[in-house]
Amino acid sequence: MPVKSAKPVPASLYEQDVALWAVETARLLRERRFEEIDIENLAEEVEALARSDKRELRSRLRVLIQHLLKWKWQPEKRSPGWRGTIRSQRNELSDLFQQSPSLQGAVSEAVEEVYASAVGNASDDSGLPEQTFPERCPWSAEQILSVAFFPD
Repeated sequence: MPVKSAKPVPASLYEQDVALWAVETARLLRERRFEEIDIENLAEEVEALARSDKRELRSRLRVLIQHLLKWKWQPEKRSPGWRGTIRSQRNELSDLFQQSPSLQGAVSEAVEEVYASAVGNASDDSGLPEQTFPERCPWSAEQILSVAFFPD
């Protein structure tokens, strides 16, 4: 039986249709046809997955902290919607941690990174000056993620 010549997936497929390229690359991986795989773009996409998870972590923490700030500094305006947003963000973060447990170790650093923008968002939403809120996040990562925690 003649040996089939190895023909790599052209990089141009990646440039033309990433979804089709991904399906084709997965097929080649399953068939163990490694010599035909577009390694450079595959490596880029794998790295992008990690960046995407980190971006999601930061985004969800930003929204969560924003609502915790409003909860604490505007008790008279607390609503089921705010409680629902806090619960929803915690649930989504829990799901993210189940999928990527290593991200739990990045929570404290991510909180520090997003806190200032969460303050800005809370200020915009509440009408309170940014100076109303503490300069540094007043809660630990554990408190922020705890389903039982609502600042009084």
